[in-house]
Amino acid sequence: MSEPKPLDADGPAVIVEPPTIAMLGGDGKLSRGGYAWAVFEGGRDPFIILVTIYIFMPYVASVLVGDPVRGQATISSWDQIIGWVVVVTAPFLGASIDKLGPRKPWLGLIVGLMVPMIAALWFARPGGWMTLAALAALYIGARLLFVYAEVLHNSMLIRAAGLKAAHKASALALSLGNAASVVALAFTAWAFALPGKAHWSWVPAAPLFGLNPLTHEPERVVALMAAGLLAAGSIPLFLFTPDAPRTGIPVLTAWGNGAAELWRMLKTVRHYKDAVVYLASRMFFVDGMNAVLIYAGVYAIGVMKWGPLEMLVYGIMLSVLAVGGGFLARWLDGMLGPKAALRIQISVTAICLTAMLGIAPDRLFYLWSYDPAAHAPLWGGPVFRHLPDWAFIGTGFLNAIFITGQYASSRTLLTRLTPPEQTGAFFGVYALSGVATLWLAPTLVNIGTTLTHSQQGGFASIIVLLVIGLIGLAFVKGGGRELQRSV
Repeated sequence: MSEPKPLDADGPAVIVEPPTIAMLGGDGKLSRGGYAWAVFEGGRDPFIILVTIYIFMPYVASVLVGDPVRGQATISSWDQIIGWVVVVTAPFLGASIDKLGPRKPWLGLIVGLMVPMIAALWFARPGGWMTLAALAALYIGARLLFVYAEVLHNSMLIRAAGLKAAHKASALALSLGNAASVVALAFTAWAFALPGKAHWSWVPAAPLFGLNPLTHEPERVVALMAAGLLAAGSIPLFLFTPDAPRTGIPVLTAWGNGAAELWRMLKTVRHYKDAVVYLASRMFFVDGMNAVLIYAGVYAIGVMKWGPLEMLVYGIMLSVLAVGGGFLARWLDGMLGPKAALRIQISVTAICLTAMLGIAPDRLFYLWSYDPAAHAPLWGGPVFRHLPDWAFIGTGFLNAIFITGQYASSRTLLTRLTPPEQTGAFFGVYALSGVATLWLAPTLVNIGTTLTHSQQGGFASIIVLLVIGLIGLAFVKGGGRELQRSV
């Protein structure tokens, strides 16, 4: 394969045979099918931003569980289950997918299940009929289906856009996912959270649609928004994006062939020591990076005592700022090489995470106490009125930039460590390494939170994963500014 770019972006699920590649080369222009493929990601990603990170799950931890510390432990135990199931199933789906034939029927089934499951989260209210166990089943099921939808969606990229425009569709999809999430967060803040708290002329006097803050409807409504965006974003994909032809291979046979394909990829990769060491290191640091993002909302609402409005504004700012991570990675990769860039990105994240653990409404960086009553507010707005808030936000800004940059530099480094003719196999294992330890961070967060009875104790365990990954990178040769590959 002469053009590794799409594989860099989307892993083994986009690998197709050389004759198919020749047919799908395209002219580099983004077709209607490519645009439709990108729009799906714009509808899909708000589920993670609105529900998992910033609004709904922090509400679950603080209100439904009733205690942010127990809430963090509870949610991390749910994430453990998700991680275990993904490790067992997702790699086989990715390796089997080209043998299954058309993706749209499977994707239609998944979206058809996800939309009502996500929407049903609206009924999770204090004193309501939905138990915590039922909520857990809906959340775990939706998160698992999200992973499968991502694999299936990625596998359609080449047919949707062609090899020569795949990078354009991939970049557009990432942009649309981020943009849709920012717009959804901003609308939620304007329509539901700011009314009654900010008396500005452009803010409604009361939450729109009669939502009642006393029953936490402004927090719960994001589930309906995420479900609606997913459904709307799916329509262009099913209408306009080309699908793979039927293969005639039975499902069980396809899965068996997928297992053989995984084994073939692993046998290929093991002959390249530096790539193997790098992929092993990545399993740890990428799991730590993901955990910082996933638990940031639950941590902030418990430790900083932020409410839904603060979380909305925080999510908007970090989502916008994260875009700069890609530009930072591009600059660091070019100036220092991707391995040095990764070491910087991981180190800064670990330092910021350590600093963040020393921040609370009454404390700054472990050493300095802060009495909000003794200090005048920094401004007269409805959120973030005191210095610890902005210190916490500052560490979050850096994390958003450097974690985003890490995702880009990680792909670039692998291309420096692998022979071009083996790109497919290496990115297959790259995708596998991204889920192999998906259970580890939730487990450590759960153990740390339970043993220390504090959210800080749970979050501190993430630093261990980052440090292990950073140490592993020290044993990787290659990945500098030079383009030659280490074999």
